[in-house]
Amino acid sequence: MASAMKVSVGNGGAVLEDVPHLTKWLPGLPTYENPLKHNPAYSAVRQYFVEDTDVVARDVVVNVNTTGEGIHFRRAGLRDKIYFKSEDVRACIVTCGGLCPGINTVIREIVCGLWTQYGVRDISGIEGGYRGFYSRNTISLNPKVVSDIHKRGGTYLKSSRGGHDTHKIVDSIQDRGFDQVYIIGGDGTQKGANAIHEECKRRGLKVAVAGIPKTIDNDLDVIDKSFGFDTAVEEAQRAINAAHVEAESIHNGIGVVKLMGRYSGYIAMHATLASRDVDLCLIPEVPFYLHGPGGLIEFVHHRLRENGHMVIVVAEGAGQELMAETMGSLDKMNDASGNKLLLDVGLWLCNHLKEHFLKAFREPLNLKYIDPTYMIRAIPSNASDNVYCTLLAHSAIHGAMAGYCGFTVGPVNVRHCYIPIARVVATSRRVNVADRMWARLMSSTNQPNFAQYSHAIQQSRKQNATKRREEEALSNGSSTANVNGDDVKLDSTQKEPIEMIEIGNK
Repeated sequence: MASAMKVSVGNGGAVLEDVPHLTKWLPGLPTYENPLKHNPAYSAVRQYFVEDTDVVARDVVVNVNTTGEGIHFRRAGLRDKIYFKSEDVRACIVTCGGLCPGINTVIREIVCGLWTQYGVRDISGIEGGYRGFYSRNTISLNPKVVSDIHKRGGTYLKSSRGGHDTHKIVDSIQDRGFDQVYIIGGDGTQKGANAIHEECKRRGLKVAVAGIPKTIDNDLDVIDKSFGFDTAVEEAQRAINAAHVEAESIHNGIGVVKLMGRYSGYIAMHATLASRDVDLCLIPEVPFYLHGPGGLIEFVHHRLRENGHMVIVVAEGAGQELMAETMGSLDKMNDASGNKLLLDVGLWLCNHLKEHFLKAFREPLNLKYIDPTYMIRAIPSNASDNVYCTLLAHSAIHGAMAGYCGFTVGPVNVRHCYIPIARVVATSRRVNVADRMWARLMSSTNQPNFAQYSHAIQQSRKQNATKRREEEALSNGSSTANVNGDDVKLDSTQKEPIEMIEIGNK
């Protein structure tokens, strides 16, 4: 159960959503001088330590009359005093959930940062996600062991979904004497980290739990972006380019690229904008329909007539409701992390386009389907993400050593902050389709806005209901069926279901 966030108001009206500190349940803890005070690497830094009163504004664009108000978060960074003796620290690192470029870089920089900056010598890696706390052995980590893991994709510590038993995990933490726990993972993982922090607090343990947010979909709220996102967008360009080459090399060529994005279409949107070769981008936040004026098929037909080829980018979570309309109810099964299992929208879209064009327009499509999702998430991070992962790792280390806990670290308006976990996982971030970025995409692709979606789906449902009644009446041997209150004469020779009439045609 998530704890209530501590909120305070400063003299200037700024609202601070603060993170927990060990002294709240362990008063009288001794403090120690930060060893970085004597580290030559930091001697040239003008502002040596971050003050406890330094905060970062949630919204950087404010009205001139309300400056100083609004939500703020505690700024991340080195503190003058720390609450752990370096030689006594026992730290552990765990990775959970799906893969993402940059995980190994974060692991490496936590290890190297603790070792070289604070002199911590007892660092362990937990194998296999959360259940690794009580079902697997730990791995001893040091700079030599992790020296080149950032050059590899995946996670050096291995990962898993599910397996979160809070009491067993905290029992293991207590038995092994860990006092700093670094948890790398997405939404569900961060919720688990908060539960671990709360249980440690309930038991009165001196344990700092620090979360490093990981989601390739970039759907974690509050923070500017998640690590691995830049790498994913860059790698997606290769798939889009391949689809474009295939499509333009043959008549009626269509390249369909499915990208990651279960609930948020950030990768698809940014990859589309970066490519400039995409004709249509479909994301979960924008429902679309196939038939009728302004529909997808009309646009595809027009673009093929105009250019002879096209490229479609679709996020994996797009069109799920539409597929439910055409294929029956969606499978409600979830994976071990609680994520709904999705139907393959890319394959469904390809099959539907090929069948419809052959039947309605007597035109075969030369369609190539590319699904690079697992290739994208399994590669090493690029230069931009490597730098970003280093900053995340160091901010987490400084926060834990300073006694903060139950926090997630991340940039807010380019400044790294300590954010209450409950705040980060309260809602998921979605693409704002009323924002300028989506408008830029629409301008780039000239795709339809599917504004008639609700009307089109209602019409489709009516037509499907009519078709079912006619089929039932025929199977019962009746010559008429009641459709919208009227008796409609049926063709008794009909053997196949009536093809759905395109919306808008009379």
